[in-house]
Amino acid sequence: MARLKSNVLVEGFSGRIDRLLFKQYKYGTVVSKMPDRSKVKLTANQKKANKRFMQAVSYARSVLADVSMQKQYARQVKNGKSLYHIALADFLKRDVDSK
Repeated sequence: MARLKSNVLVEGFSGRIDRLLFKQYKYGTVVSKMPDRSKVKLTANQKKANKRFMQAVSYARSVLADVSMQKQYARQVKNGKSLYHIALADFLKRDVDSK
């Protein structure tokens, strides 16, 4: 893992190029190799949690696409938060409460 504090070539860059992964942190850019997750076996609970989170993401995207739902969630948005994250948390909390 390499840290780049002020490099014009990768300043603000995040994502993947081939097998290199670029991440942004407050102290600079971190470059590392892509993790190899090919041999990871998920448990039944992990698969269930991943599916639940995918449903939450789908719900949050639908909130962003619907103007009337945006207005409902806009009241809950506070400093430093986004409408997307509020909707995501709402879905996940509501899903837990119903069990």
